[in-house]
Amino acid sequence: MEWKQPNLLASTSNKDWSWRFWLAVPLYPYSRRRTVRKEVIKDTLWTFDQLQGILYTVVPIRMSVVKLEKGGLLVYAPVAPTKECIRLVKELEAKHGVVKYIILPTASGLEHKVFVGPFARQFPLAQVFVTASQWSYPVNLPLSWLGFPRKRTAILPASSGDAPFGDEFSYEVLSINLGRGSFEEVALLHKKSRTLLVTDSVLSVPENPPEIVQLDPYPLLFHARNSAFDPISDTEANRRQGWQRISLFALYFSPSALETIGLLQAFRDAFKAPERSKKAYFGLFPFRWKADWKQSFQALRGGGRPLVAPILQTFIFNQAPRQVLDWADEVAKWHFLRIIPCHFDAPIEAGPHQFRQAFAFLEKNPIGEDLLASGRKPLPDEDLVFIRKLEENLTKKGITSPSKEKV
Repeated sequence: MEWKQPNLLASTSNKDWSWRFWLAVPLYPYSRRRTVRKEVIKDTLWTFDQLQGILYTVVPIRMSVVKLEKGGLLVYAPVAPTKECIRLVKELEAKHGVVKYIILPTASGLEHKVFVGPFARQFPLAQVFVTASQWSYPVNLPLSWLGFPRKRTAILPASSGDAPFGDEFSYEVLSINLGRGSFEEVALLHKKSRTLLVTDSVLSVPENPPEIVQLDPYPLLFHARNSAFDPISDTEANRRQGWQRISLFALYFSPSALETIGLLQAFRDAFKAPERSKKAYFGLFPFRWKADWKQSFQALRGGGRPLVAPILQTFIFNQAPRQVLDWADEVAKWHFLRIIPCHFDAPIEAGPHQFRQAFAFLEKNPIGEDLLASGRKPLPDEDLVFIRKLEENLTKKGITSPSKEKV
């Protein structure tokens, strides 16, 4: 079945999907953002998925909403407050009570922070909590300048027992001083449902493309091709292949199974490509995949078990390995049954042991009986070459700090 250009007239004029502040963080799909709401636990916990990416390398970005026992809702990591998104939240408000708390669980992540102010304005009774070491780049601006409601925004208390929602939730904050700013992450446990909410610290890569990515499968089909000469063909197999390659792109940038071709050859191929529309980047497709690329994907997937993204392994967590491991140890003391991260798959059916094993790469002897039993092996060195080289170059230029030794 050949890909047919969809009629986008209705969708591009559909104001329910419009996100007018997209230039603040100009990521695909820019001004059009669909929202998929899923009920994870009946009348208790919901996820709201949207899409973001670069050059059709698209992955989910996720907000979680939890019902409070005394009525009302808690929102973790807001997404773009489009009319569609707000309507879906207000449907929950009508049944379970108003949004009482909004949590920004990170400090530097613009793809999360940019939505909080506009989202909070839609729910005027909600109190906004943020981590202590907030910062912005290239200019460090006050949160009120970023749209956060001045009178309703507060620093998250150091102890979850001091938070107004502390009777229902526990949290641990990871704060790593990177010199030019801080990496922060709030791991939030909903005690009743035994669900752990995290932002970026761990994720799980699914075998098949998530529902939000399949609403418009063009990015999947674009990356499913092996060359510029392949047609855009919509099949289940191509959607799966495109997703798996997108996952390798998103998490490694340049995995070992990827080969780039010269720009001159890429332009020559573009003139002969069957799809040369603006949507297809005028036929440009400057790379190809090696025959064994699926092995890289399966190693990355690791059976769906929790994973620390390679960029965090290389750029962030190795700056303070003991601190990260201590934080992971504290989180692993909780008795949770599932993890909901802000990206890729959710929920991850995993408990404290599998969460903790995701951080074994920071230890001196990560290969041991516990790690092998968990099924999550270290990522292949050959797939990490590009990211490690990038980190080395940035360190030489003084942009990042030198990596610290493992503990």
